[in-house]
Amino acid sequence: MNDTDLIDPFGRAVEYLRLSVTDRCDLRCQYCIPKGFKDFEEPPNWLRFDETERLLRVMAGLGLRKVRLTGGEPLVRRGIAELSARIRAIPGIQDLSLSTNATLLVAQAEALHAAGVDRLNVSLDTLDRERFAQITGRDCLPQVLEGLESARALGFGPIKINMVMMQQTSERELDDMVDYCIQRGFILRLIELMPMGETGRNAGFVDLQPIKHRLQERFGLVDGVVPGAGPARYLQTTDGSFSIGFITPLSQHFCDTCNRVRLAVDGTMYLCLGNEHRYEFRELLRNHASDEALRVAVLEAIARKPHRHEFREVPEKIIRFMSHTGG
Repeated sequence: MNDTDLIDPFGRAVEYLRLSVTDRCDLRCQYCIPKGFKDFEEPPNWLRFDETERLLRVMAGLGLRKVRLTGGEPLVRRGIAELSARIRAIPGIQDLSLSTNATLLVAQAEALHAAGVDRLNVSLDTLDRERFAQITGRDCLPQVLEGLESARALGFGPIKINMVMMQQTSERELDDMVDYCIQRGFILRLIELMPMGETGRNAGFVDLQPIKHRLQERFGLVDGVVPGAGPARYLQTTDGSFSIGFITPLSQHFCDTCNRVRLAVDGTMYLCLGNEHRYEFRELLRNHASDEALRVAVLEAIARKPHRHEFREVPEKIIRFMSHTGG
């Protein structure tokens, strides 16, 4: 029995919110933000911290338990540590994590840790400096690696490395990343690229199943479990010293167990990455809706959650890209 009122039409308990605090990013990854794109949300349209906190308090009262701060790049939003502390103090919120590209992590890791951020997911697609610059549009791999070392020293745990597998990713790049994570005690997660917007569709799909089998044979991996509320399926070494997750929205979708929704920076709640089901909260919050009205609205939103995405059937359906939706 789930201790929550956030039950979607298919009986899934929705206890996890991915909260986008900005759609802006200091990188331009090939598969995410289109080259030259400048049509970002204007700051007046962003949810204010008070509005965000109020909505999350209502959701926590209904059964929300886990929040992940995302973007764009959440560390470009001024005051992110303050917001983190406010969310961590909401009764019912049991887990607060953050997804980042780590370019700004050195300067902010200590404040985030003090604010109560439990775990970090860091996007890192290669350890090759030239390839990193090609993928992201910036030569800043040393800053990312320095940020990761700072986070490790502070005791964030677990730290997960999110590596999107692209058609250009070499076997050596993957093996180097595996070795890097083993040496530092990081959890590696390999991700199939979703066809979000034109950039995502043009980047090309890589099926993770053959890669999974190769790594399983190399390391003698067995089924494993890692803290978190996301969709990864994990394998680990028999001594538990290394874990690797596989996020496979296309080759082996996880829709039947989907427990999450996304709140974009403009107050739009997206109920599924691969569908257009949504609910707008900004005007309710700006018009000072009562807590009961917000409660009803949240339940109406969850009732719109579809059963599954349609990335395979209708890959061109979603024209918005990941940074706009919230990671």
